[in-house]
Amino acid sequence: MSPRVPSHLGAFHRVAPPPRVRLSDAVGEQIERLIVDGVLPPGEVLPAERELSRRLHVSRPSLREALLKLEARGLLRAGRGGSLAVTDVAAPTITDPLVHLLLRHEKAARDVQDVRHGLEALAAWHAAQNATAADLRKLRRIFASMTPGRGRRDALVDAQADTEFHMAIADASKNVALMHIAHGIANLVRTSSFRIRDMLYHRSENIPILHEQHAAILDAIADRDPERARTAAQLHFSFIESSLRGLGARPLPAAAAPRTAGRPRDRAARRAAAGTGRSRAQRD
Repeated sequence: MSPRVPSHLGAFHRVAPPPRVRLSDAVGEQIERLIVDGVLPPGEVLPAERELSRRLHVSRPSLREALLKLEARGLLRAGRGGSLAVTDVAAPTITDPLVHLLLRHEKAARDVQDVRHGLEALAAWHAAQNATAADLRKLRRIFASMTPGRGRRDALVDAQADTEFHMAIADASKNVALMHIAHGIANLVRTSSFRIRDMLYHRSENIPILHEQHAAILDAIADRDPERARTAAQLHFSFIESSLRGLGARPLPAAAAPRTAGRPRDRAARRAAAGTGRSRAQRD
């Protein structure tokens, strides 16, 4: 069985040396453009030097010079086995100590949700316009792993899948600024998602509602409907915010979340917000 070819390989094309410009500079400009256009997202590993030089139709010394310049400028970083990957330029912005500090205070935790509310809605809007077939396959694969099953849900495992889902939407947006910001707060998103689920899972009816909301976002992106995608993302975060207020508990500590059953009126409102019936994303 032949190895799977990454979808971004087709984006590289032959580089013709322009007049008065070094070939290595032309190579660097093409790779930089792919980063700006979102074809090479944060963390994406470049093809091996031999493969990349073949696709660009340039010598390996010229390619090596271009890559060294991009690495010196901080656009690429060294990885394992001599590989190079696109730098998460915003990654150092939110450090682990700051993550814990933000989530230990009620107002800061609400601020995190406000930021996510805006970013996720914007990402969904752009993704509905720019997602590739490979992006949609990745989103469906992650979504399938989030399908509620029988038994107790693991909030930590689900938070990781939730983070991957929303990072994949950011990557599908092909908006380079949004992509790097999203990856820069990935640890914050993951920790926030865990704390939210650790509380919401005290009411079992919240689990399928969250899943249906993710399905609505994915369906709208697949349908190339930006407004519906943005609205679905906004409803998702509005539901989380209203549910947390209904619990009457702070995001931290999770142990403070009461294990009480929701009132019938609350349950009905949440089901109405989430929608009913199986989604097309589930059927796909």
